[in-house]
Amino acid sequence: MTKFDEATQAIRVDETTYDVCLDPGYSIGGPLNGGYLMAVILRAAVDASAHAHPVTTSAHFLRAARPGPARVHLEQVKTGRTATVTRATLVQDGLPFIDTFVTTATLTGAAPDWTDGPSAAMPPVEECVKLPDPKPESNMTLNAQVEVLFDPPTIGWLGGEPTGRPEGRAYFRMSEPQDPDPYVLALAVDALPPVVFSAGARGWAPTVDLTWHLRALPAPGWLTVLGSGRLIGDGWFDEDVEVWDSAGRLVAQSRQLARVGRG
Repeated sequence: MTKFDEATQAIRVDETTYDVCLDPGYSIGGPLNGGYLMAVILRAAVDASAHAHPVTTSAHFLRAARPGPARVHLEQVKTGRTATVTRATLVQDGLPFIDTFVTTATLTGAAPDWTDGPSAAMPPVEECVKLPDPKPESNMTLNAQVEVLFDPPTIGWLGGEPTGRPEGRAYFRMSEPQDPDPYVLALAVDALPPVVFSAGARGWAPTVDLTWHLRALPAPGWLTVLGSGRLIGDGWFDEDVEVWDSAGRLVAQSRQLARVGRG
């Protein structure tokens, strides 16, 4: 069991309740990363399902969760031969923090009938760069858990030279050797800096809702994460992410709506 497996572990209390302990190692400056929290919830939803894979997840982020004990409450909405729909709520200190609907099914690994290519080209891994290590007082502990190598123009905002477009592109894998799986993908779709940084905005950009789809089971190796946005306005922005595996297959897609950061 890897550190990420342990950090996302869900322990069954009864058929509708799972105990979890939210790990401080996935902090983004205080609050915990939303992709990490989705992975925790999905551990419980999949364990309680007759189907093996979380093929679509729709999450509403009600409050910013903090490290410590929490629970996942499940309500089975529909059970069928090919899919199960479950409402899963992350509860901490008696309050709901994330409310999700999770559809589980069992993917076979069959070759796709049709697929499009990536929305953007990436340079080779050796031409990509990592972000500077955060200052200890920033409490950005997520950086230590993942290895992310960015297409250099998409982090030009670090030096005061944003591209002017909402975008982000990077190679992604866990710091501890681990083949990617659906729970790693849940983290990957929300692991890059908000795409509005590349458009010139800064500050914490809290996600309001995020939907992501598991399209295929990923091959071992680096994941390629491509992020983009269509509209920034009235203090809101959208972010679309696609994740490709080392075999060149589209393995995950997401869309989120978030608030433009202040500060």
